[in-house]
Amino acid sequence: METTSPKVPQLAPEQIRRAADYVELVWQEQGSEEDKAALAAFHADGPELARLIGEFGALLLADYITVVPDEHADCESAYVMDKLVTVASRYLKRWCLASGAGAHTAWIAAGFLIEIMQEVDQVSQFLADVRGDAHAGQPAVAA
Repeated sequence: METTSPKVPQLAPEQIRRAADYVELVWQEQGSEEDKAALAAFHADGPELARLIGEFGALLLADYITVVPDEHADCESAYVMDKLVTVASRYLKRWCLASGAGAHTAWIAAGFLIEIMQEVDQVSQFLADVRGDAHAGQPAVAA
């Protein structure tokens, strides 16, 4: 049964890009001074960053990583996948919203998402897709 409410809250395009930038920075951590400074800037906003990564993770899980092709939407496996995504998303969001959740939680949650994306060898593609979709439909900004 379809509902009209989205499974995950809508994130603003700038929130999606910020979360994707953070996940990519964690994924490609090279240890340079520039990378360390960028991570420190993200981590300064610990509780908000944890919440954002939780919401971003739910979006990635539901709309990118586990998408079932339309021709299989009525299959039992699609139903099971939907339930797994629901549980994983709910757990991730609760964990990231837990009292005291901060930069360490965001770091671990980003690592969890990276592991999932690496299982299907598509980290760069998922992050590019989600950034592109965040930009799609937005009015062009005049320079």
